[in-house]
Amino acid sequence: MRVPVWGLLCAATAACAVAAPQALVPYRVDGDAIHAPLSAQPADPARGRDILAGRDANCLLCHAVPETGQRFMGNIAPPLSGIGARLSAAQLRLRIVDQSRLNPETVMPSYYRIDGLNRVAAVYRGKPVLSAAQIEDVVAYLQTLK
Repeated sequence: MRVPVWGLLCAATAACAVAAPQALVPYRVDGDAIHAPLSAQPADPARGRDILAGRDANCLLCHAVPETGQRFMGNIAPPLSGIGARLSAAQLRLRIVDQSRLNPETVMPSYYRIDGLNRVAAVYRGKPVLSAAQIEDVVAYLQTLK
């Protein structure tokens, strides 16, 4: 039986911040990317860095991101240094929204997906991990990592 990694990470860290209940912004996947921003709010790389390094996204549990100046916890995912030079904002957006569209076996959580998930605690059902604006902030920060 497979146990959702996000559930294990949440239980292990007690750090699962969940966006307030909201309707998801519709988006269109084109190949390996979501080209249109999910939010009309201007993206802020500084907020994105805080989300990435903080409890909202918990990226440092799996990714090394030395640019944050914070200690990372794991290395089960690729380092994010230079990711802004390797992937476009549109490609990053899809990977954050729902990496499982590209790799069904991924252990990376779907940060902006609420359907088709298994074993989600009642308090988290129907809520994305990150809001549309938070996704855009993280994309903006990752784009600075060249």
